Amino acid sequence: MATETAGQRRAAGAAPEETPAVRPMRADARRNYERLLAEARTAFTEHGTDTSLEDIARRAGVGIGTLYRHFPNRTALMGAVFQGEVDALRAYAGELADAPQPCAALVDWLRTLITHASTYRGLSRALMTASADESSGMARCSVPLGEAGAALLSRAQRAGAVRRDVVIGDLMQLTNGIALAAEESPDDPELADRLLTLTLRGLKADATDQADTA
Repeated sequence: MATETAGQRRAAGAAPEETPAVRPMRADARRNYERLLAEARTAFTEHGTDTSLEDIARRAGVGIGTLYRHFPNRTALMGAVFQGEVDALRAYAGELADAPQPCAALVDWLRTLITHASTYRGLSRALMTASADESSGMARCSVPLGEAGAALLSRAQRAGAVRRDVVIGDLMQLTNGIALAAEESPDDPELADRLLTLTLRGLKADATDQADTA
């Protein structure tokens, strides 16, 4: 007799098969994972995100194969390292959601985003690339950041303070570009703020936009 397929069982009204539960990470694997994250965070801060993965594995006391089992590529490791900053930025966006000046709240968040993107040399470039590739390991960072920023942008637009044709994707690229420019000019600590100020002059709503929101 032929074996009954899952589709036939569902058609007959049988209960669907349960998806196997994801097994929790073993204690030793968890320790390796945490050590790799800690060493990667230190290495990225000190040497940039293009630092040797073999060196990170060595400093964590594991082989390169163990690193790749946890993080299949460099961007996956970067995404995991940057997750704490993503969570902080999302939380800050939530705090700013009811700020009395929507445009100022958006600007404040963008300025903070630039600061965080400047934490690790090479991170801003990776975030710029991730915005065009949702399969990237950094998409786990860029997507939620875009959602958090979009809420602040929409509120500023509804208030008539920001042009209606501005989209969060463009703003994210601009802020990452500013962070990258500042990264390349370490002797000019005020560059990022100057560039952001120049950018924001193009965000302000003109008289037509403001009349339409009245």
